[in-house]
Amino acid sequence: MTPPPTADRSSARRRSDVDAKPVHSLSHDILCIIFSFLDLFDLVRCLGVCKSWNYAIYKSEILRTFCLRYQKQEMNSASTSEVSFSLEKPLLECLEEIAMERHKLALEKGRIRVSQWIGHSVRVEQCRMKMGLILTGVGDKVMRLWSPENFRCLEEYSVPEKMPLVDFDFDVGKIVGLIGRQLCIWSRSGKRSIFPSRECTFEKGLCMRYFDAEAVVGCEDGTAHVFDMYSRRCSRIIRMLPGPVTCLCVNDDQLMFGGSLLGNIGVSGVRSDQRVVMLRSRNTVGIRTLCYNASSRLVFAGSTAGHVYCWDLRTMKSLWESRVSPNVIYSLQHLQNDRSSLAVGGIDGILRILDQNTGTVQSCCMMDSRLLSTHQDGLGIVEERRGKRLSDETPIDTIDRRNRPSITSLAVGMNKIVTTHNDKFIKLWKFQS
Repeated sequence: MTPPPTADRSSARRRSDVDAKPVHSLSHDILCIIFSFLDLFDLVRCLGVCKSWNYAIYKSEILRTFCLRYQKQEMNSASTSEVSFSLEKPLLECLEEIAMERHKLALEKGRIRVSQWIGHSVRVEQCRMKMGLILTGVGDKVMRLWSPENFRCLEEYSVPEKMPLVDFDFDVGKIVGLIGRQLCIWSRSGKRSIFPSRECTFEKGLCMRYFDAEAVVGCEDGTAHVFDMYSRRCSRIIRMLPGPVTCLCVNDDQLMFGGSLLGNIGVSGVRSDQRVVMLRSRNTVGIRTLCYNASSRLVFAGSTAGHVYCWDLRTMKSLWESRVSPNVIYSLQHLQNDRSSLAVGGIDGILRILDQNTGTVQSCCMMDSRLLSTHQDGLGIVEERRGKRLSDETPIDTIDRRNRPSITSLAVGMNKIVTTHNDKFIKLWKFQS
């Protein structure tokens, strides 16, 4: 076959280079025109794609223009005293405030779409969501890592035979699980290692939380055992509570909270060897779940009687308490840095959105029974349904239990919440801005 002339080969090579890297062939002005059509969240994502996109967005001040326009809309729709945004604030701070405001409005008022799929063969009781990934497990000896974008199972981690999976947590590089009386680490590559038996000195672990590079196990005897992930040793034993530690919360602030069914909440520093303070209010009953907001210094707890409590850690005093459900609260969470919304789920199967500062229920949500569509994923069928908001007058007991299975665990992401229900299904609630 006769090779093409040299000029033709050079032209074809240039066309091939352009086709292989179409983005780099666009001028700065063209990029700015394209970026001007994007939404705020898409623009922020584009900042991390490459240096040229980052430079184009900042150089053209698209983000700053977006912030100014949004802030002026806020000023026009509210009195001066109600405006929370300042035109003098740094750009990144303004972007975070706008994102949190949109997240709040989406949870409280946005349209809801619920995706449901079978995630496990027996049941799934717990879920965690970090870095845009969902980890689920407890029930069928396996944990699965999911993509919330396409509901694909990305990775699977098996639990050793004859050892029950009690609790788990994860970060970018590893999964840490409490199995029986031992801790187990799975690397994201799938390699598994179990802590030596001699290092697991607790009688019975009831809950576990992990933060790099330590894991904390809450025990039946009221202690919290802190384990170093690298030395595989128990570094501290903290006497947290007079009763079993049934739930834990550990934060980057090096603070640890332990809750008990006796109604007590113990607070300690991770580097300490004893409880620092005990949180209680006049009507506190069995604590089932905990979370802590480091940005506002507020501690939230859900009880076995349907109460949600809030303490201000700066004053160590109760800020508010509210009975939001007639039954057990199993899980409550908020988005990191969000000071407005708190998602609450429990035995009655209603997903509630609370105001973090007052405890007022802003919205009650459930999944509509009508099927919108289905599509195939890696493990089975994904069903799409609408979510609906209930009015204050709606009697919960009149709603079919099949449409509101108990929420055993929930995790909150930007404009979305994932829930598990002690059955085979995982639900992802997406709230439109």
